[in-house]
Amino acid sequence: MKINSKDFRVKAGDEVDLKKWPTKVEPVYQSKEQYQKFLEEHVAKLSSLQQLLYASNRYAVLLIFQAMDAAGKDGAISHVMSGVNPQGCQVFSFKHPSATELQHDFLWRTTRDLPERGRIGIFNRSYYEEVLILRVHPELLRSEGVAGASHDDKTVWHDRYRSIENLEKHLHVNGTHIIKFFLHLSKEEQRKRFLQRIDDPEKNWKFSLADIEERKFWKDYMKAYEECLGATSTRDAPWYVVPADDKENARLIVSRIVLDTFEACLSAFYPHLLDIESLGWAALSA
Repeated sequence: MKINSKDFRVKAGDEVDLKKWPTKVEPVYQSKEQYQKFLEEHVAKLSSLQQLLYASNRYAVLLIFQAMDAAGKDGAISHVMSGVNPQGCQVFSFKHPSATELQHDFLWRTTRDLPERGRIGIFNRSYYEEVLILRVHPELLRSEGVAGASHDDKTVWHDRYRSIENLEKHLHVNGTHIIKFFLHLSKEEQRKRFLQRIDDPEKNWKFSLADIEERKFWKDYMKAYEECLGATSTRDAPWYVVPADDKENARLIVSRIVLDTFEACLSAFYPHLLDIESLGWAALSA
């Protein structure tokens, strides 16, 4: 199976029904050894492309990862970006906003951490939490103190989708290419991974009772994700729904999508990019 990025892309304006998007597809690899080989090839190419990104100093790349608990965001980030020079890449995780952050608009705290030109920024969760977890837990919306905001008022979410879309359009026009991943995990696979965290002493630290509590809101989260993905996937800042029940396959899909985006944004500055690839990426890193 060859990975085609378009197979996982949410088309702009489409309504999203996550029941129709698979959480598992036929794997690209046939063995653990082959998976490792493919991943190493992707990582080597990405490392070379990062050097071109830095040298051109024209573009930035922002990767956004959203998912339910245990979907493998941390693993995807650490494996796919393992060959990237840490001086040119930063990872930010966004949890519950602080008291200071609550005094600002909902995009303020993430905007401070956007990548500079020539660099890669990774958001492990992001400003999208403001139209996901807040929609499921309206008490959090009330804590933000926004005048007139009500969790059952559709205009609140419509306005936030519009604010996000306008921000991402502004970033794209100014050279930041955005790739957004929703790691699509099944509820049954999440249950298995939670049990593994309990049974394996080395994974106990990952387990939290709060994770179990959030499972009760699974249907609410799926509805929130469906509306969010449909409302905010655009031509310039697309969402990709990545089947996440197979962690290794998900990492290969993510890395392929990242490579395709890098090649597209750099080809304008390096018109012979495909010729460089045919000569061998190893030569660039030498």
